[in-house]
Amino acid sequence: YWRDWSSDVCSSDLERSLETMAALKKPNRLYNEKSPYLLQHAHNPVDWYPWGPEAFQKARQDNRPILVSIGYSTCHWCHVMERESYENADVAAVMNKFLVNIKVDREERPDIDKIYMTAVSAMTGQGGWPLNIFLTPDLKPIFGGTYFPPSAKWGQPGWKEVVLQIGQAWQDPQNRSKMEAAAIQITETLRKVTQVSPAAAEGDPAWLDHGLKTLQDTYDAAFGGFSPAPKFPMPVYHNFLLRYYARTKNPEALKMSLHTLRAMAHGGIYDHLGGGFSRYATDENWHVPHFEKMLYDNAQLAINYLEAYQITRDVDLRRVAEETLAYIQRDMTHPLGGFYSAEDADSLPTSETPDKREGAFYVWEKKEILDILGKEGGERFCAAYGVKADGNARSDPHGEFIGKNILYVVDPASHDDLKAARKALLDARSMRPRPQLDDKIISGWNGLMLSAFARAYQILGDTSYRESAERAARFLKENLYDAKTQSLYRRWREPSSASSPAASGHRDLFSYSS
Repeated sequence: YWRDWSSDVCSSDLERSLETMAALKKPNRLYNEKSPYLLQHAHNPVDWYPWGPEAFQKARQDNRPILVSIGYSTCHWCHVMERESYENADVAAVMNKFLVNIKVDREERPDIDKIYMTAVSAMTGQGGWPLNIFLTPDLKPIFGGTYFPPSAKWGQPGWKEVVLQIGQAWQDPQNRSKMEAAAIQITETLRKVTQVSPAAAEGDPAWLDHGLKTLQDTYDAAFGGFSPAPKFPMPVYHNFLLRYYARTKNPEALKMSLHTLRAMAHGGIYDHLGGGFSRYATDENWHVPHFEKMLYDNAQLAINYLEAYQITRDVDLRRVAEETLAYIQRDMTHPLGGFYSAEDADSLPTSETPDKREGAFYVWEKKEILDILGKEGGERFCAAYGVKADGNARSDPHGEFIGKNILYVVDPASHDDLKAARKALLDARSMRPRPQLDDKIISGWNGLMLSAFARAYQILGDTSYRESAERAARFLKENLYDAKTQSLYRRWREPSSASSPAASGHRDLFSYSS
């Protein structure tokens, strides 16, 4: 069926290439959106709709299933799926024929993301982004998943085949009835699972002990963390463990937290040149990160390291907090004080390279380091940070880091002595093409970061931290607070014109209540 149908669309490789080029130049309905993520897809040949009544009406009118594809602008696998499938004119033609296609930025609409992430997690046992879920025209879930390759591999069905199967099944009245019945059943199950009954909090201390036991059962005593690979920093776990220790003086709680915080700070998940943490590590010992940097992670982790320093007075823990906050001040702060959302995992290896690669901004060849630092100083640095001539990535299933090195700490004692070397490499790295910046300013995430700076000022006394917190608070009040309704807008983004005043930035219509 696919072969016969595609021959009608384009009869040769040349025609297909020309069609793809033409489609990529023609904007779709996302062109007038403000979200960086939606704008990334504005020239896809897919007939994307933003979430809203126009798309729903189209689905009901044509009696077609809806695809809701959810992601965010710095999501690596979102980029991969776009390159492989959404930019492919043949795949787009199938999607446009059978589906009404909707793109959602999870950072703009966490409410939509939560609903359909719950559905996909219940159906498949896993979640993540990109999140792709097929719905009936009345928005009930049929089937979903996360990343789909363009053709079947890694035990996953190919995206084109999935779209064809869903679309063709829906066109058959008998199959459609079965799909609608299943969607109703899934919806009812989800409603029961997510229904919350209010209950009085009794404050039983046994709940805290149970929480500690749960973390002890999942704790990795060898490498730190509370799961197998992939490993996420999980700041809330440290919030709990450090407070549990302060309350009970149970040394096990402090030991688990400190071991994990130090393992992360020594691993490749931490940026040893510029400060700040990547979103997660793909391996068990925190060495190979997924390189995107999120504001909310770094805000919470800065507080974790500050509080661990309060308990231990360990200057290395203090240094990690300071370097993380310096990264935010340097690279993630709007000129008027608000904090940007994220930096991408992918970037161009050089300005002449056409294709982005994960971690290209952060990884090093040994020769590069020796050229910058000289033979003697370079070898010393390489020994301290695990750099090898043939690369040091212990986990590289997609061949992203061949011959490259991800810096991690082999010798913690040499850290202070290599400060000048790290500065020289940071300066050299700053000349590389930077990862894309998601310049949305999200009020909730800004609240986390503002709190981190305020806490840092309380603990460390550095007035620059107080100033960062105050400037961010003023920015939120002036640009995201509606005095009439006493509510905060969810997010703000500056117009494309650099000369536009901040007050003219776009504010999300969906506001937080006060």
